[in-house]
Amino acid sequence: MTTLIFQIACICAGLLLAVTHLDIIDGESNFFNKIASKLKPFNTIIGVATLVIGILFLLKVKCVIFSIVGIVCGLLLLPQQLAKFPLIGDFLVKLSKTINPYKAIVGDAALILGVLGLFRMNPFC
Repeated sequence: MTTLIFQIACICAGLLLAVTHLDIIDGESNFFNKIASKLKPFNTIIGVATLVIGILFLLKVKCVIFSIVGIVCGLLLLPQQLAKFPLIGDFLVKLSKTINPYKAIVGDAALILGVLGLFRMNPFC
């Protein structure tokens, strides 16, 4: 059950993070922009789900790459909330700002791995 939740959360995170790449593919219909605008209010929930379940998936040896992508998605979606953590909040915000230029690439990876996981074809988990 957690695998399914993680895959759906990664798909949603991928749509939110890679909307700039997906908008180029989409053309004039703005399909992906509409989906991203519907998912935007759930940004925090999606970020927490990908971050927490990604950390749990680090325990599965064959799912390490998928879990790292999920953790990075969570870090990119939660910069304001990460600042509230005592002691490590500043480090997490700095890490989030460091990986922010790669947001679209991480989103593409999360979207692809999430969809492949739904079809049981994910090579990394």
